[in-house]
Parts: sequence; structure tokens; C-alpha cells
Amino acid sequence: MISLPRDEHDRNERAPRRTLVTGGAGFIGSHLVECLLSRGDHVTVIDDLSTGRLSNLPTSADQLRFIEADLRQALSAFGPGERFDEIYHLAAAVGVRLVVEEPIRCIETNVEGTAALLRFAIEHGPTRGFVDGRAGAATLIASSSEVYGKSDRSPFREDDDVVYGPTTRTRWSYAASKAIDEYLALAYHARHGLPVVVARFFNTVGPRQVGEYGMVLPNFVRAAIEGRPIRVFGDGLQTRCFCDVRDVVDALPRLASAEAAFGRVFNVGSSRSISITDLARTVVRVLGSSSSVEHIPYEQAYSPGFEDLRKREPDLARICATIAFSPSIPLDQTIRDLAEEIVRRPDSGSEPADVKDPR
Repeated sequence: MISLPRDEHDRNERAPRRTLVTGGAGFIGSHLVECLLSRGDHVTVIDDLSTGRLSNLPTSADQLRFIEADLRQALSAFGPGERFDEIYHLAAAVGVRLVVEEPIRCIETNVEGTAALLRFAIEHGPTRGFVDGRAGAATLIASSSEVYGKSDRSPFREDDDVVYGPTTRTRWSYAASKAIDEYLALAYHARHGLPVVVARFFNTVGPRQVGEYGMVLPNFVRAAIEGRPIRVFGDGLQTRCFCDVRDVVDALPRLASAEAAFGRVFNVGSSRSISITDLARTVVRVLGSSSSVEHIPYEQAYSPGFEDLRKREPDLARICATIAFSPSIPLDQTIRDLAEEIVRRPDSGSEPADVKDPR
């Protein structure tokens, strides 16, 4: 990684975009960084590597600057002349196991980090209109389908009511923290005119995703590769819609640069639904595995009274109308690509398989 020019950056209409990605060494963030580098951006990544991996980032990109630091500390260290044409805020604590085991860390990381990022964007981030011959872009805030809580609506629309369990159930603290992030982002847009876009991710999957914090597909794939039983929590009839990370990150720069998206929330995912048991069987079939499928009660996997949704499906009408979003990578291909990466990178992490993925 090398440092980029800072205060003396040449801001003419042909200069590369200067883009900031928080959490850029993580699963989704690193794919986004690759996408931005491929279009010629100068990309600054901030990541404390608590869940991200430096190995996720390219080692020979002259346009990449990496800063390993706590997000709040890193933002406060930037000089007054440092500005970014686009900002993508993906730094967050994710994974249902992490949420259950470390709720304080998750809440503080998600809420305080987003608040600091939005304050930073006022002075250092993108603006509306045209700047130096280039259309203005937005600060994009990554959110989650978890925001919908345990609503029984299907599919979920961006303006639907949300329903959470009691505060005595740690399970819902992640959803509440991401909802606060959205409230903050939209308030900055309304009060300060900050161009922001909120992207609610639905079960994003693909290469570089790890199972360490309860992400379902990498745990299933690793178990299948090793010939171990695939552990499904609950009865396995709950359904989810899985979208390949490469389809997701292709949509994010288009959302960030679409003025019609500013100040709005967008579901980002696939509308193709599959039960968790069928997902496990699909992994076995695609990889030619001998693994069996076992069902583990929620109470054994987490704690008594653990709650989860039976169905989680996004309404994609808004994002389709705004940027013509159309995911194209089939689940079988995602499974093969993830398996190839796990074999190539044995450090991909594994924990008992969870039935859901907060992102």
C-alpha cells in the first residue's frame, strides 16, 4: 500500500475520483474496493482489522491507501484539505454470534462510528451538483435487512413499519443499532443537505466471506468440503434470499452517483428465496459432498427464547426503478467460487453454522 497525495490533490475534471471506504478490508468492502480501483479511483481504506483481513486487499495497487486504525481516530486525523468525491461507510460489527456475545461492542461500533462518519462527511465528503465538471455523489451508508426486525410483512418494502423484540433480548440490538444509523443518515440529509444513500443488504454471500461470526453459507461450504455434517439451526424451513457480493458492489457506485437516490433507503439483494435446509442440500449437491444435514435447536445454538424470522425477502421495485438493478450471478456459481476460495485460503474461518446472516 502507498500513500496518496493529500491536500495538494489536483481536482480537475479529468482527475481520478478520491473515494473513502470504511471497513474496506472486510468481505463486502474489499470487493467494493476492487470495483472502485477498476474504474480508476484513488481509494482510501480505513479498517481496524477486527473482522477484516489485509489479505483481502490488492498488494500492488498504486491508487490504494490503507489506514489501519479505529474509525473515529482515523477520521479525526485527516487534515482540513482532505476531501473525498465519494464515501462508502461499511465499517460495522456484524454476525449474529458476535451480536449475541458482544452486544456493547456491536452497538457502540455501529452507532458511534456512523455518527463520526456523518460529521466527517459534512466537511470532507461529496456534495450535490457539479464540482470541477463532475456530477456530485453521495455518502453511502451500509445498513441491513435486520432493520425490519420480526415484521411479518413479505416482501419487505423500504417504508414498511419495523417490529423488534424486547430490549431484554440481545438478539435485537443489532437491528436497533442499524436503524439508528439510518435515522442519523436521513437526518443529516434533511437538516444539512448532505447527499446520503442508505443501502439495506439482504444476505450478501460470496468469496471472502468467513464463518467465524455465524455467517451461514461459508459455514455450510466449509463443512461440505471437509465432509462434516452441515448444521442447520432450527427446523430449516425458514427462507432467505442470497445475493452474490459481486452483484451487490456493482450496484453501490451507481446508487451513490444517482441523484434520485439521495436521501432514500434501498433494499439491495436478490428476490430468489430458498429455505435453509434446501441451501444446505444445494451446497452438498454443487460440491459433490458426502456431508449429511443435521438440525440443531435454537436453544442449544444460542440461548432459550432466541427469536428468528421465518421469511426474509426484499421488495426490489425501488432499486430496480432507480438504477435498473438486476442480480445475475446464480447461487450455484457463488457456492463454487466460495468453495474454491476456502480451499485456497484455509484461514477462512469456521464456526457452527447459523441459519442467518445479518447482512
